[in-house]
Amino acid sequence: MVRIKHRYLLMNVLYPQDAPNAKHNDENVPWSVKFRRPSSDRFEAGFIVRMVRNGVAELFGDYGAGMVSGSLKVVYCSSATSTAIIRVARAHYSLVWAALSFVTKLPKPIDQHCVIQVVRVSGTIKKAEQEAIRRARLIILRASKATAHDDLDMLDNIIDGDGDGDEDVDVDENDEID
Repeated sequence: MVRIKHRYLLMNVLYPQDAPNAKHNDENVPWSVKFRRPSSDRFEAGFIVRMVRNGVAELFGDYGAGMVSGSLKVVYCSSATSTAIIRVARAHYSLVWAALSFVTKLPKPIDQHCVIQVVRVSGTIKKAEQEAIRRARLIILRASKATAHDDLDMLDNIIDGDGDGDEDVDVDENDEID
């Protein structure tokens, strides 16, 4: 008996524009957090499967839809992190990857502009999960550093020299311009 081999695609949904139903616009939130904000509660496994099937059918027709539909499954889906892991047959993972890359707007129940980024293609779910955890930790670390204003303080030190915010410009009144 032959084992069916799969590929696992780890994908992130990024939102480059502000949400139309956002309650408030906090200027203190770093751009990296705004870009990777949580998805709607309707962002579920069935929603992703329909979106991928429609995308593959649009790009590759009935052939692509038939090749992908038998093995397509969402293994992990998190609306809090806007992350999902999709399982597909090894021979046809590139069709799913292409369909995800061409998505610019989530379909009707959510109806929001987005960019879908395929972060990793793996042969095992374990490696895909480890990459998802590693990236989530990195995002949290980056956001905590940005909120601590370390980057702004460092930039002030580079520009001013002493970091007190005053411009230290020595002007010699005896210098003449020729």
